[in-house]
Amino acid sequence: MDEEETSDHEKSHSYSQPSPQDSNLDEKYPNRPHNHSQTLPFHELFETLFNPLSDLSKKPTGYAVPRRKVGPHGQSAANLTPHEKRRDVIERFISRWRKEVGDDIYPVFRLILPDKDRDRAMYGIKEKAIGKLLVKIMKIDKNSEDGFNLLNWKLPGQLATSRFMAGDFARRCYDVISKRPMRTEVGNMSIEEVNDKLDQLSNASKEDQQLPILSEFYRRMNPEEMLWLIRIILRQMKVGATERTLFNVWHPDAANLYSISSSLRRVCWELHDPNIRLGAENSGISLMQCFQPQLAQFQMQSFDRMIARMRGTEEDPVFWIEEKLDGERMQLHMQSDSSVAGGRRFRFWSRKAKDYTYLYGKSLEDPNGALARHLKDAFADGVNSLILDGEMIAWNPEQGAPEPFGTLKTAALAEQRNPFSNGSRPLFRVFDLLLLNGHDLTRYTLRDRRNALEKSVKSVHRRFEVHPYEEATDKTQIEAALRRVVAEASEGLVLKNPRSPYRLNERHDDWMKVKPEYMTEFGESLDLIVIGGYYGSGHRGGGLASFLCGLRVDNASSSQGNTSTKCYSFCKVGGGFTAADYANIRHHTDGKWMDWNPKNPPTAYIELAGGSAQHERPDQWIKPEDSVVLCVKAASVSISDQFRVGLTLRFPRFKRLRMDKDWKSALSMQEFLDLKSNVEQEQKEKEFNVENFRKKRVKRPKKALTVAGYSPSAEVKYERPSGHIFNGFNFFILTDSVAPIKKSKAELEQLVKLNGGKIYQTNKAAPNTVCIADRRTVKAASLQKNGDVSIIRPSWILDCVRQNEIDAGLPDLLLPLEPRHMFFTTPTKEEEVLTSVDQFNDSYARDVTREELVNLLDKMSTGKNSSDVPPRGEATKKLREVIQERVDAGWDLPCGWLFQNLMFFFPDQITQVPDAGGSENPSCGYRLSLARNTARFAGATVVNDCEDPSVTHVVVDPDTPSTEIATLRKTLSARADQKIPHIVTTEWIKESWEQQSLLDEDRYQPRPA
Repeated sequence: MDEEETSDHEKSHSYSQPSPQDSNLDEKYPNRPHNHSQTLPFHELFETLFNPLSDLSKKPTGYAVPRRKVGPHGQSAANLTPHEKRRDVIERFISRWRKEVGDDIYPVFRLILPDKDRDRAMYGIKEKAIGKLLVKIMKIDKNSEDGFNLLNWKLPGQLATSRFMAGDFARRCYDVISKRPMRTEVGNMSIEEVNDKLDQLSNASKEDQQLPILSEFYRRMNPEEMLWLIRIILRQMKVGATERTLFNVWHPDAANLYSISSSLRRVCWELHDPNIRLGAENSGISLMQCFQPQLAQFQMQSFDRMIARMRGTEEDPVFWIEEKLDGERMQLHMQSDSSVAGGRRFRFWSRKAKDYTYLYGKSLEDPNGALARHLKDAFADGVNSLILDGEMIAWNPEQGAPEPFGTLKTAALAEQRNPFSNGSRPLFRVFDLLLLNGHDLTRYTLRDRRNALEKSVKSVHRRFEVHPYEEATDKTQIEAALRRVVAEASEGLVLKNPRSPYRLNERHDDWMKVKPEYMTEFGESLDLIVIGGYYGSGHRGGGLASFLCGLRVDNASSSQGNTSTKCYSFCKVGGGFTAADYANIRHHTDGKWMDWNPKNPPTAYIELAGGSAQHERPDQWIKPEDSVVLCVKAASVSISDQFRVGLTLRFPRFKRLRMDKDWKSALSMQEFLDLKSNVEQEQKEKEFNVENFRKKRVKRPKKALTVAGYSPSAEVKYERPSGHIFNGFNFFILTDSVAPIKKSKAELEQLVKLNGGKIYQTNKAAPNTVCIADRRTVKAASLQKNGDVSIIRPSWILDCVRQNEIDAGLPDLLLPLEPRHMFFTTPTKEEEVLTSVDQFNDSYARDVTREELVNLLDKMSTGKNSSDVPPRGEATKKLREVIQERVDAGWDLPCGWLFQNLMFFFPDQITQVPDAGGSENPSCGYRLSLARNTARFAGATVVNDCEDPSVTHVVVDPDTPSTEIATLRKTLSARADQKIPHIVTTEWIKESWEQQSLLDEDRYQPRPA
């Protein structure tokens, strides 16, 4: 396309020709601004805004530069803080827009903040679908390098550049498009045209509708424009500035209006004049406008203290107890509207303001509504409008019980297809009424709101129900409710103050969570912001395998709109991650990581312990506003001078990624100290339990403290090199191999060459030549007589190759020499050789064979050194102390330590006798036996008594009948006043072992069978 080509689209979308849709908007927003000129070209958006902001994000900040006076013209740009520089870039862009286009900034804000634009429907296409479309548009072979990279964007490519871009789909697209662009210079599409095309794309549901739209973008945009367009479509902008910064530059009340309305359009149109402030009448909730709901406060250790926070009086000491539901927080807006089928219009929003109306229904007659179609009789006469707050859960009518949260969307989609099936369905549990017939009820007490709720709605069995509560006055009622929670495998409880108003977008003591304290679990996981990362090795090599988490520093500036925040280093988290978890974190943080520069640390964002020593310094760091929040469990909190907080978590374990939270809602210093203070007052000890488990850090190249059998008859492979273990080494092989495996001299030489070594026929032909012999030949005797070079047996070569095959995928490492490897040892080499084995000649570095293991055990019981061995109990204790010291210092856990200090009970030990007409399931018995053996090998203690107070986990087979699970839960519920064992399936042991990390138990609870 020529640069001079005039766009017909641009002419047809002139700012001076209002459409019927614009007329409707004028009626709804009579005071909305109108632009006096055409919108800017699309390329101006990334050239003058996105790219400058991204460049600022890439530069480490270092220490803040002190401000200095520069005369009457203000401060020098060089002295601006990073936050001020970002504001400056945004201010210049907005000023230019006002001057050259007008006061209606909504068209460009839709592209800058696409994830906040609730007026444009979801596109319904993700990375995989876009990749397929681009392959067709550019006519690429899907099996080619570029085709593979687009369709498998999470995987590293064959080339170094594509490997670097793994996980960044937009950048991967840019790389492919750059090789075959339709235009090299920027295009002439305006921002308004791009918005129109994106509106069309959001309404296109089929590939043949999406293909021409994306084709036009490809035809009229250069690769960089396509890069940003794809990020807009995916709503993953990564521009280096938060919405709060953008809102604050636009208008001082913009962030507040968005928090109560979740409407980008209202923010842009109602606050177009920065000199006119938001009125009090517009500061409350509105019908059909999403708001941020009230949240429950973290629980305390003492029920008495929690009851005190309910602020009861002598006349009214009551507080309410509700069951905490395992679903998705949802707000329902209903309005009578004769223009829609059925006479009522609905909107559904999640806690994060995601519009789910498409899923649950927009009217009583919506054929795609998984819930709304069942609400014909749900509202009392005279109710014309309301806003309900509640929880959407998945309900299984056959089991008569709720399903796990992860099945909710599947249940809703199934209900859309067949509303009369008996499968899982959405069930909306309502617990609050916030607006009734146009009246805002948030300032009324919870008791008054609940009375209004019960008079305004009618339950629809297992579709739409008012969530029950019970009145209570003392802690014994909480304990009884907790016992029911344990027996029913529920999420927990919520205590509520019936005298309290509804607090928008606030976490307050009026609502408090209570969860059962499972064995080794405090009950409240910690939501921590990631601020750094450490590279891994072995199967986790090549990427960040563990993360430095911090606590947000509370300061006054954060409340004044300054998004720059500082975090104190708090703990390292490396356990509990699966490969999918790593990929998900990579996906959400890609392009935001920066190498840590010890000479110029980012102190404006992160503060480590040790001052200039920079304790626990990460390999890379990330700004809190660009990062993710991890839900973390831990064994305890202990004093530490290695982290800036002065405390750290012992054995922290990843539970899940909190995509519903950002750095502003992650745990702060004050919130953490409050939690710690609560526990210390109750337990009167230095450490407080959060969850008792052992962290598994990044896997090391060498597995310590393990014994792996290896067949001595296995032949060494000769087809190709097993690795490059002998790279840089010169060999002089004098004889063949006699034991343990016979190999000719030629075969040994071939084996050395295939593994990177060089062969010479004399020890003088090259420096540092390794001499190999297994028999005393004339040449070997001559070398031994000279005494200046050690002679090594061929078994060392075979052991190196064998160990390299066992450690396939790990770095190539040579084995240290052992006494059994030496044919002749020089005096200077003797001490070094002896340090490679223990007193029984057991190698520290090599996996022994079965026969070697038998010989070693014989030596331990009858050998001459057996008297030097300490007693078993003492030796075990010492070993545990040594391993624990290493783990605390940051070393990796050995395999045999994975379940250390955990106590397992397997119910099959008392229930394996078949009943009269049945028989045991052999696969069930096999799974339990395998899980038990694995647990024991990995350090767990297996007991025979379920009522043992030390039991931490009850392990059952996945096919265990629901009745047995229910009986087991009922038995354990008697311990609700104590800590409760986790009930998990054998899959938890299996997958924890495979991942070499303790995984979160909640993912492996038994499901109804």
